[in-house]
Amino acid sequence: MSDGAEADPAPGAPLVLDVRWALGVTDGRARYEAGHLPGAVYVDLETELAAPASPEAGRHPLPSASAFQDAARRWGVSAGARVVVYDAVGGTSAARAWWLLRYFGASDVRILDGGLEAWAAAGLPLESGDVTPERGTFEAEPGGLPVITADDAAALAAGDGVLLDARAGERYRGETEPVDPQAGHIPGAVSLPTADNLGPDARFLADHTLRERFAAASALGPGPVGVYCGSGVTAAHEVAALATLGVEAALYAGSWSQWSNDSARPVATGAKP
Repeated sequence: MSDGAEADPAPGAPLVLDVRWALGVTDGRARYEAGHLPGAVYVDLETELAAPASPEAGRHPLPSASAFQDAARRWGVSAGARVVVYDAVGGTSAARAWWLLRYFGASDVRILDGGLEAWAAAGLPLESGDVTPERGTFEAEPGGLPVITADDAAALAAGDGVLLDARAGERYRGETEPVDPQAGHIPGAVSLPTADNLGPDARFLADHTLRERFAAASALGPGPVGVYCGSGVTAAHEVAALATLGVEAALYAGSWSQWSNDSARPVATGAKP
């Protein structure tokens, strides 16, 4: 490994962002500093990809345009930049950065398929330490991707479209709930865990397999599709999976962490919607 340092992407090279986060993981920066893709800039999901948590808004509310703009500029993002995001969990955390950059107006953002695991498996080098890029000039303009509210999610689940629950099946069924106040799911939502969009190598399944999987959930149209998870992080990965198939799905950013904190919202359990 080499030591990280102040660096700018080479001409024509993408800006690389490392989103080393997973539920229960609190040492993302330390893991990044121990080894990351050369030139990659660390992104803190809790403080840079979310506003402060609250029962009313959920565990990872969307940041304001001004807050996200400031963060993106710190990472070195400028107008027209090519950006690649990755993590060590198959893109399920990095997808939050992909989604927010697209939502706030960046047009060329990619998720590294397979993430750090795929990079290492290819025998490619890592570097240690930190990287401080030149400050960027990104202008955040919200609205680049669709979002839905709790009421919108309820309407989709009730028949106005399709609402997908991207959490693990045991959380959907209400068998366990490690972080939120109630176990179960939004009545009418269809269970489609985002982790099952990946193969054993942490890469996306083949297009035809993904297409069959979403078709079985009636999520390939013609009606609208919404996605939620625990707090709007892994649901972004399911939105990305659908985007590879040409489907623009809406993110319910508050997700279960918001819904389950509202005593007026109904909760269903079991394997059926």
